[in-house]
Amino acid sequence: MTIHVVKQGETIGSIANQYNVTPERLITDNELPNPDNLVVGQSIVVQHAEVVHTVKEGDTLYGIAGTYGVTPNQILQNNPKIGEAGYLVPGETIVIKFTEVDENNKLGNIIVGGYAYPFIQHDVLRKTLPFLTYLYLFAYGFTPTGELIPIDDEELIAIARNYGVGPILVLAPRDSEGKFSNELAHTIFTDLEAQKRLIDNLIATMKGKNYVGMDVDFEFVFPADKNAFIQFIQNLKTRLEPEGLTLTVALAPKTSGEQVGLLYEAHDYPAIGAIADRVLLMTYEWGYTFGPPMATSPLPDVRRVLEYGVSVIDNNKILMGVPNYAYDWPLPFIQGKTAAESISNMEAIKRAAQHGVTIEFDEQAQAPFYYYTDSQGVSHVVWFDDARSMEAKHRLINEFKLSGSGVWQLMNFFPQLWMVVNSLFNVKKVL
Repeated sequence: MTIHVVKQGETIGSIANQYNVTPERLITDNELPNPDNLVVGQSIVVQHAEVVHTVKEGDTLYGIAGTYGVTPNQILQNNPKIGEAGYLVPGETIVIKFTEVDENNKLGNIIVGGYAYPFIQHDVLRKTLPFLTYLYLFAYGFTPTGELIPIDDEELIAIARNYGVGPILVLAPRDSEGKFSNELAHTIFTDLEAQKRLIDNLIATMKGKNYVGMDVDFEFVFPADKNAFIQFIQNLKTRLEPEGLTLTVALAPKTSGEQVGLLYEAHDYPAIGAIADRVLLMTYEWGYTFGPPMATSPLPDVRRVLEYGVSVIDNNKILMGVPNYAYDWPLPFIQGKTAAESISNMEAIKRAAQHGVTIEFDEQAQAPFYYYTDSQGVSHVVWFDDARSMEAKHRLINEFKLSGSGVWQLMNFFPQLWMVVNSLFNVKKVL
C-alpha cells in the first residue's frame, strides 16, 4: 500500500501513470467522490493488482477462492463492490491478490470490532463485515426493573454470522425514549433484584438470538457508583462465562488512575480490566460537537491513553477505539454556542472539492484539516481522517501489542480505513 498525497496540477490520470496503474483502479479502490476534481493535499491509496479473475457465468465466491488458494473473505476484502452488489457479476474483473498485500508478512492477527445502529444500510454492512471480527449492535436499553428494551437486530445478526462475524449485544443505560441516564444505571447497580432480572434477560436474549457476547457501554457513571459498577461487571462475568458468552466493557480515555471528571472517575481500569474478557478504550472525541475545533483523535492523546492502559490492563485484552466520522465547525468558535456538524470522512473530501480548498495536515496530531467559506459567507474548519491518519493510529496497535481495534461507527463505509487494516493486519474471525 502506497499513500499518495495530491500535489498542485496532478490529475487522476497523471497519478495513475506515475504508479503504473489504471485510473479506474484508483477510483474503485478509494471510491473517489471527486476523480475529476482532485484536491491538493488529498490522500489516495495506490494498490497494484497482481492476480485478477474475470467472473464467468456460474462462478461462485467459494469456487473462485478454491481455484486460487485463497479464502472467500480475502476476495471480499479486496473487492468491497461484491458486498455492495451482494452477488458476482459475469464479465467483471475482481482482484484475487494485491502486490502490496502479503498475508504472510503482515504485522499480526488482530480483532476488529465495529459498532452499528440497527438501521445501517445493508450494502454498507456487507462491504464492512469482511474486515470485522465482531459486530457490536447498538444498543439495548433497560427499565428500572430490569426488563430489556430491544432493538431490531435479528436480520443483522444473521447477516453478520454469514460473514463469520460474531454479533455482540451492546447494553447501555437508555430508557424507553432512547435517552441515556446515569440515574437508571445507579438503579440497576443498587437494586440487586432488578439487576439479577436484567442479567437473566440478557442471557436469554443472547442465547435466543445467537449473540456471542455483550458489550457494556455505561458512560458518565456517578463517581459514587464506582464500586457498584465494578461489582455489576463482576456479576455479569460470573453469569456469562459458564454460558460461553464474552464480556467487553467500553472505557473512557483515561491517562491516569486519578483523572477527575464525571466521564472518568467510575471507570476503574485495573479493576474492570481484570474482570472483563476485553476492554475498548474510547480513544476519540477530543474534537467533539460542542468543543473547540481539533482532531477527533490526536495521535499524542491516543498514545497517552494507551500508555496508561497497558500499564494496568493486560495488553491482550485491549481494543483501541478508532473514529469513523469527521466534524465541520462554523467559525468563529464560541464555547457553549457553536456546534459542529458530524459528517463522514468521504463527505469531508466532497466539501473540500466543492469549495476548491487545499487540505492541510497537522504533523503532531497526525490528522488532515481544511478551511472553507460557505455560500452564506460563513467560515468553517473541517477535521477528518484519511489513509495517513488511519495508518498512524493503527500502527499503535502493533507498537503496544494490543488485541486490536474497535470502530465507532460503521454507518458510512470509508475505503481508506479498510485498505489500511487489510494492508497491515490479518483480521481474526470467530465463526
